[in-house]
Amino acid sequence: MSLHILKMAVGVDSVPMLREIQKRRLENAGRGGDLRHLTRNYPRRAEKIIDGGSIFWIIKGYVRARQRILRIDHAVNSEGRRRCAFILDPELFETVLKPQRPLQGWRYLEPTDAPADRRENDLAEDGLPPEMAAELRQLGLL
Repeated sequence: MSLHILKMAVGVDSVPMLREIQKRRLENAGRGGDLRHLTRNYPRRAEKIIDGGSIFWIIKGYVRARQRILRIDHAVNSEGRRRCAFILDPELFETVLKPQRPLQGWRYLEPTDAPADRRENDLAEDGLPPEMAAELRQLGLL
């Protein structure tokens, strides 16, 4: 069974903003470059993560998106310090909004606790703001 990662998207205000940031990073990586996200610690349960796991992004207090983790590499940052590099699939999937408190670093996320991907017809939610729709869904009203 796969395992996921939960991570804050610091300084990101929306899923479209995250897409744009990652698009620029991928362009800067050059042809054949990978979309990487560096973290300080290497996961001890890496085998389970790369077996179909995703990184779930927390944006503005909600889990809003996910990306598949293709592999996990050892890396060195611009200051020469050892880091862990999550190599991500460039495709970003929006999820059903799930409230999430801030956290430092990353956390493991069990598949049973992971929010589902949003379906195309969920994206409209009858014109409701996403946060309101998430709150109504949590109360069982949607």
